[in-house]
Amino acid sequence: MKLHDLKPAPGSKKSRKRIGRGMASGTGKTSGRGTKGQKARSGGGKGPFFEGGQLPLVRRLPFRRGFTNIHRIEYKPVNVSRLQERFAESGLQEITPQLLVEMGIIKLSDKAVAILGNGEITTSFVVKAHHFSKTAKEKIEAVGGTVEVLPLL
Repeated sequence: MKLHDLKPAPGSKKSRKRIGRGMASGTGKTSGRGTKGQKARSGGGKGPFFEGGQLPLVRRLPFRRGFTNIHRIEYKPVNVSRLQERFAESGLQEITPQLLVEMGIIKLSDKAVAILGNGEITTSFVVKAHHFSKTAKEKIEAVGGTVEVLPLL
């Protein structure tokens, strides 16, 4: 096979329809639009939301208010009480998001992990997460633990 032997697949190259080029072309005079009527005019036809004269759905619904913050960070919440009940007997000192996934506390995802202060904690841990609530930080440090804020994903 040589370069001059290469050809496109049969039927893949189709010449464009030349509209309005005389009666012999088959698409002369009215250019395939038929005769008269709304669809024969330039800009003719109904819009995408036209419902036969009925008030369209987009006009029947109320306006959507507010906005969506594209920079919003979604967190996977974990309470300190969950850390206490799952890790107190295990003897582990360091708690990371990967360890939380392995223990089944959270599901694996691309979301950041936030430690919240609901419940009590009596064991000291080194907790690594992307965000800590004020009460969670206080409770962990009160029992001799440390918190380490991880960079956001």
